[in-house]
Amino acid sequence: MDRDIRLKRLRFRAWHRGTQEADLMIGGFFDRHGAKWEAAQLDWFEALLEEQDVDIMAWAMGTLPCPARWEGPMMNDLRALDFVPVAAARSE
Repeated sequence: MDRDIRLKRLRFRAWHRGTQEADLMIGGFFDRHGAKWEAAQLDWFEALLEEQDVDIMAWAMGTLPCPARWEGPMMNDLRALDFVPVAAARSE
């Protein structure tokens, strides 16, 4: 699949999770980092999107132990949460 098409599809999936909180966390993470990811990183993110939003968010926030499959530099970047705008989080 063409890289640009893949990025567009992943961006759509990242921003249409079902809740605003998941959209901000997962979509914001993709917007911050996705353009620079190599194929293996895109594969990781694509597989992560198959997981439940509540699990992804809990792993990122540290409220649930993260399975070894997801641990590593990508999860560490997701855990930084420096891509979620503070104003958006306070607007609710």
